[in-house]
Amino acid sequence: MVDVVNSREITQRALDFYEQSLRTDLEREHFGEFIAIEPDSQSYFLGATFSEAVRAARRAYPDRITYTKRIGHEFAVQIGGAW
Repeated sequence: MVDVVNSREITQRALDFYEQSLRTDLEREHFGEFIAIEPDSQSYFLGATFSEAVRAARRAYPDRITYTKRIGHEFAVQIGGAW
């Protein structure tokens, strides 16, 4: 089980990598797709769905925690909406 501090660190490292190295190209070429980032290796995995990206990352790194987001969006998923 991952503790909260470690989870926050993984998230921050993945976001830093995304912002510094990936964002510009991926938002132009893969807007709306999903990316799972393994921050230790700086490997990343794209998918048309959240599940596809996560499955690809888990196949490559079954014992590591990854961070997943939707490219070009603040959050990977949105629950609810305005009425």
